Amino acid sequence: MRPGPGHTAVLLLAAAFGIGGCTGAPSTGATPTDTAPAGVAQPSASPTPSAAAPTACGNVEASYPPLPSLPRPEALPAGSPEQAIRARGRLVVGVAADTRLLGARNPFTGEIEGFDIDMARAVAKAIFGDPKKIEFKVITVADRIKQVNAGVAHGGVDLVARAMTVNCERWTKVAFSSVYFRAQQKVLVRKDAADHGVRKIEDLARAKAKVCAPDGSTSLAKLADYPGVVPVGVAQNADCLALFQEGKVDAITGDDAILAGFKVQDPYAVVVGEPLEPEPYGLAIAKGQTAFVRFVNAVLDQVRSSGQWKASYGQWLKPGLGLDASPPTPNYGRALP
Repeated sequence: MRPGPGHTAVLLLAAAFGIGGCTGAPSTGATPTDTAPAGVAQPSASPTPSAAAPTACGNVEASYPPLPSLPRPEALPAGSPEQAIRARGRLVVGVAADTRLLGARNPFTGEIEGFDIDMARAVAKAIFGDPKKIEFKVITVADRIKQVNAGVAHGGVDLVARAMTVNCERWTKVAFSSVYFRAQQKVLVRKDAADHGVRKIEDLARAKAKVCAPDGSTSLAKLADYPGVVPVGVAQNADCLALFQEGKVDAITGDDAILAGFKVQDPYAVVVGEPLEPEPYGLAIAKGQTAFVRFVNAVLDQVRSSGQWKASYGQWLKPGLGLDASPPTPNYGRALP
């Protein structure tokens, strides 16, 4: 059993689930608005999400058809978005640096790496012939849409590779590549809590538990479907893990790929319950940049067919998820403007 402040959240659930027999630090009565651990962003003052209004958009996974063939880097068409990026000398990508397995800074090399990062590097390689001609801009979940629509000339990015779920509401604000990974939203709790009956999101709702997710995420918005849950919004995924380990939240909700990274960092954490909803990932590109979407989709087709997707999944996600997987079949049913 975890010693120290990690027991606080187990104690918070004791009344609802009869969790007893634990020793360790006494409950501090801390709430998510108390002083956060050093170096950790405070939870948002008003974390209750508001569900986005349904938007009719057909199949959310449908993207624009790829270019018929992927041109060589030295033969990119004049006037194309990718040629403009090549002329600049680097591809600028919005990423996470705190999300193990998807996008995180390696403490030994200082390099940002992960499955999302591999997808971004594939685009850079198609433009330059060199996957290292890329600039990673670390952004928050809430800033993804603003950053990609701003564009590099105005301090933004060319694309976002940051575990971004494709949905109807977001299609009204940005364009998406074809889906490159299908995650599922799940819930992570302490093993102590799971052993004493906390097995699904409804159990957390009944206990009026504090559940953490990043501001602006579909995961935080989904908590509105479970009255009783107390949503706690933060800026970064790592902030949820810090609050969880300090006993200031009872659980974390997020994509299974993200939670797998948390489990690597915290062996006392377990994923419980059935998936809450699907989370298909796409690379986000500025609204109206259909030509660049088509180029990126041609790149992703190459990633799938070359075996690069399987290799990247095997390196980053398979150990944490414990499952074999194949690349999602792309859907190119969105009509060109």
